[in-house]
Parts: sequence; structure tokens; C-alpha cells
Amino acid sequence: MSGSTAPDQTGTSASANPRRAGRRLGCLSLRGRLLLITSVLLAAGLLVSGTVAVATLRAHLVGRVDEQLRPLSALLARLPAALVRRPLPGEGGGDLRPLPGVGLIERVHVAYLAPDGTVLHRENLSARGPDGGPRLPPLDAGAVARRAGRPFDAPGQAGGADWRVIAVPWTGVRPSLEQPSLERPSPERPSPEQPSAERPSAERPSPERPSPERPPPSESGAVVVAASLNGVRSTITRLGLVCLVTAVVLLTLLTVAGWFAVRGGLRPLREIEETAAAIAGGDLSRRVPGTAAPGTEIGRLSAALNGMLGQLETAFAEREASEARMRRFVADASHELRTPLFGIKGFSELHRMGGLSDTDRAMSRIESEASRLARLIEDLLLLARLDEGESALPMDLAPMDLRTLAADARHDLHALDPARPVTLTGPDDGPPAEAPVHGDEARLRQVTSNLVGNAVAHTPPGTPVRIGVGTAGDEAVLVIEDTGPGMTAEQATRVFDRFHRADGSRSRAAGGGAGLGLAIVRSIVTAHGGRVEVRTAPGRGAAFRVLLPLAGPGPAEPPQTG
Repeated sequence: MSGSTAPDQTGTSASANPRRAGRRLGCLSLRGRLLLITSVLLAAGLLVSGTVAVATLRAHLVGRVDEQLRPLSALLARLPAALVRRPLPGEGGGDLRPLPGVGLIERVHVAYLAPDGTVLHRENLSARGPDGGPRLPPLDAGAVARRAGRPFDAPGQAGGADWRVIAVPWTGVRPSLEQPSLERPSPERPSPEQPSAERPSAERPSPERPSPERPPPSESGAVVVAASLNGVRSTITRLGLVCLVTAVVLLTLLTVAGWFAVRGGLRPLREIEETAAAIAGGDLSRRVPGTAAPGTEIGRLSAALNGMLGQLETAFAEREASEARMRRFVADASHELRTPLFGIKGFSELHRMGGLSDTDRAMSRIESEASRLARLIEDLLLLARLDEGESALPMDLAPMDLRTLAADARHDLHALDPARPVTLTGPDDGPPAEAPVHGDEARLRQVTSNLVGNAVAHTPPGTPVRIGVGTAGDEAVLVIEDTGPGMTAEQATRVFDRFHRADGSRSRAAGGGAGLGLAIVRSIVTAHGGRVEVRTAPGRGAAFRVLLPLAGPGPAEPPQTG
């Protein structure tokens, strides 16, 4: 059992390591992650570029060594072995640099091999460094033929630098380790036994006369010429060191520069964060500064956030205004409903306690307050239905002319205030004109009744009133204008609000309205697809203009909703 659980635990720990590393990376800030990723990619790029540069230079230098090694090996393969032992001209006796075409080669090692690969003789042609030479692989005649003169690498015997080795068939005089003649006399003076002009050349045997020391090529063995790569290694080492130092310095500088660049690039995100924190604290007027270019991702994000914040601020403002209106409406409705209820309750209690001397008068007051309460409830119910739409309060639309409503409104004004001058004109002046519309006559009569009642209630007795009717463009117009005290601009903006009165209080005179009449006017006109306007100024009266769409030819059809 224990043996079966150990691999599972090991696998679990191994799989948990990447998750822990991912969690650690996730704990870093966005700036830190960007900088870390950038630095890792930069380091990888520098490493790859340095590796490629070093490998390319080494291949180039080794190729140059091969180019110099091939002619040198061809030359040494043709020379007699006795000449190889002679010191080359130049300082130090073993320096190869005076030879043409071997500038990259500092140390050369020559080995003569038998056909079976046995080393017959080794020779260092350079006095520099130890006499170790390369550690050669088996090189019999078949191996030499397979290599076909291609250079290859071989390790050094003393553990030093590698060697570049080339093996070619040997065509010179076979070396004889038993012959002391390999220790050649000095080339500065000829041998005393034989003049130099008549002495047969040991280095260049005559091709016409086969030499006993020159066997056929198949039995001649091979010459191995090796060039030390110590110079190449030192050059590559210096280049690698330069690349490493340069990479470290460059990585440090670019990391510091990247830190400031990322910090500057993420500044708009910090501003967005600060703006969000301020908005969360309740400051809905804050906006994201437009520091980023509009065409960038952060610029587009800032613009989108600012648009969203503007909509949120507007929505919150509308909600607060709606809540304020609702609180005002509830307070006003409670007051308006409470006043007649308290009147009814008071008269009832007086009657119960026997404190009413005139019962008929008390009953009349109770009936009046009850009627007022019923009208108020009906008005509230009508407004609620108008707010819900046609489905809650369907309209009985039919062709009609607003001149009929205007004439009836004139008679109503005469009935309410016989001393008040009332004129019937066109919308602005002139004679009244026809104004055909498709409308619900009962609802539109409620509109004119409320407007007439408003003019009577808010102007002194005897104040002239003008009723205009006609058309303006593609709209039918009904105007009720008085020359009373008028209203201020602030009052005009709220004149159609529910429970609004010009004095701003909840008190009212006897028989006054609850402030719902003009709100009902606007709701009914809006339900007919029209609008109502007010033109007023302090001391210049008020003109209420009802504008409805003109009725077109053909039968009347109710407007489609939804």
C-alpha cells in the first residue's frame, strides 16, 4: 500500500509546483508581470543572439583553419620525413607564421601512420606549448580513405584545447626510426663526404628510379596533420565574455528603461483605478482623465468608461429626482386626502356630541368635503391610468372640431364670472378657424375645463381672457390666455407637476384645487399625441397652448401602441 501511494504523492507535489508558481506570478502587479515577462524575453533574445554569434564565429574560424590546414597537409604528405625534422626558418626555430597561408595556425602536430594505423613517428612543428598533440582515433588505410581528406576534431592528449585533424595518404619517403640519417646535417653547409652538387637528393627521389623507402601508395600509410584550436578557443572565449558583459549591461539598462516605460504606459490605468475608487466613495461627478490617445486601447476604454459614468450619474440623478417627486407626491396626496377626511370626521364628532346647532349646514359641509375627496381620488386614479397607457384608460377617439370646445369654454367662463370679458379668436389673432382632430371628446372637455378653472382661480375677478382656436402648420391649436399676474420662469417649469401650486405651500383657499388640474391636462394631451405649452412672464399673464395633430382624411382610427 505504501509503495502505491508514494508515486501519487510525488506526482501531486510535482503538479502543485506549477500551480504555486502561477499563484506567485499572479500575486505580482500588472507592472511587475509585464516587466518580468519583458526581461525574460529580452534575456532569452540576448542569449540566443550571443549563442548564434559565437557559433557562427567559431564555424568561420574553424573553416579558415581548415582552409589553411588542407594545403599544409598536402605539402607535408609530399615531403620526405627527413625534411620535417629540419627547423623551419624564422625566430624560435619552430614558428610556423613565416609560412604563407597559415596565419591562424599556431601549433602543428604531424604523425606518420602505418597502413594498419600504427603511429610510426610524431613531430611537433611549433615550439609553442607542450608537445602533447591530439589523441587520434584508429586511422588505418580504410578509415583514411573513408574520411577522404575531410578535417575533423580530436581532443588534446594533455587535456588542453581541441585539435583540428586531417589525414591524407602519405606519398613521401617512409620514415625509419632505426636510421640515424633522419638527423640531418645542417642545411647551411654541404656534407664533407659528397659535394652538394653531386650528392643524390634524399628528399626528392627520382621518379624513374623507385626508392626502397617509397612503397606503393596502397602500402604507404598516412600522414596526419593536426592544428591546435587554442587560438580559436581564446577568440571564442573573449567573444563570449564580451557578449556576456554586454548582455548583462544591456539587460540592466533596458530593464530600468522598461520599468519607467511600463510605469508611464500604465498611468492611465492608475487614473482609472483612482476614479473608480472615488466613484465608489460616492463622487459620481468624477471622470477618467483623457491622458491616453483616443485611438489606443486605453483611450477607447477611458472614453467608454466616461460614457458609462455619465449615464450612471444621469440615472442616479433621475432616480433621486423621481424619489424626491414621489416623496413630495405622497406628502401632498396625504395632505390633500387628510384635509377633507378631517373635516368629515370633525363634523361627525360634533354631531355625535350634540354640538351642532345647524344640522343641515353641517351635512352640507360633510357632503362638500366628501365630494372634494371623491374628485381628488378620481383625479389620482385618472393620472395613474394615464401613466400606464391606453391599455389602462382606452380613448374613445372620433372626429371633432376644437371650435366646439372653445365655444363651450367661453360659455363656462361667462357662467363662472359673468363680469369677465371673454373673446374668441384665432390662435394668435383674427377670427377663429376650424381645427379638426381625432380625439376623445370627454377627455378633451376635461382639458378645457381645467384650463378655464385655472384661469379663474389664479386671476382677479374681471380679468380678460382670450380663447383662440385654429391651426398652425399640421397641428390644431387651442389657446386660453389671461392677463393676470403671470408666473416666473421657475414656476413655469413646474406648473405641470402634480400637486404644484404657485405659492409653494400646501395651504389652499376654500374651494381651491389640489394642484392636479394642469398635470391632468398634460397627461390627456400627451395621450392624444399632442403637447401643451405655457407662455408667461410676471405681470403679463399666462397663455396655455394645446397642440394636437390635425385629423387627416378618412375614418378616425385610434393610435396603435405597443
